[in-house]
Amino acid sequence: MALRPDAPLLAPSILSADFTRLGEALAMLEASGAEVVHVDVMDGRFVPNITLGMPVVAALRKATKLPLDCHLMIVEPSRYALEFIEAGADWVSVHQEADPHVHRTLHAIRQKGAKAGIVLNPGTPVETLTDLVDDFDFVLLMSVNPGFGGQSFIPRILDKVRRLDALRTERNVPSSSRWTAAWECPTPRSW
Repeated sequence: MALRPDAPLLAPSILSADFTRLGEALAMLEASGAEVVHVDVMDGRFVPNITLGMPVVAALRKATKLPLDCHLMIVEPSRYALEFIEAGADWVSVHQEADPHVHRTLHAIRQKGAKAGIVLNPGTPVETLTDLVDDFDFVLLMSVNPGFGGQSFIPRILDKVRRLDALRTERNVPSSSRWTAAWECPTPRSW
């Protein structure tokens, strides 16, 4: 969602979908007006859960024209970010906490033609983005601890959204730019 949007951008996650019926879930998202499909990728190391990988993203790409936003909750995202783009991701977001060379990774994502996103866990201050403002297209602020769907919303994340907006203003990022911020909203455990 843009920090000062005309209308929110709807990007539902497929994490809670029945994985045996992903094609139907995508059709439902398209029919409901979703603008982007959020794909939570977890490796069991950065977060305590394992979800899906590049072969599933490639299958999703064949089943929808909607942009695929691959949220990499993985160790060493720089090793795999470009492969997710090749599999069909249009947006790729990486956790700042997982990548010691996140600047390089963000630039590689953009150079490959995808939107580059930076993700912050609930305990990571927004101010850590100060030196990266020109290097990403969107920010994902986790409003739950990453790893599992169905968690309760952490209300203090709303203050982080305000601080992120203040950083945008301070760094003179035009409000008309596509610099966007989002947060993960808790979802039902199944559709």
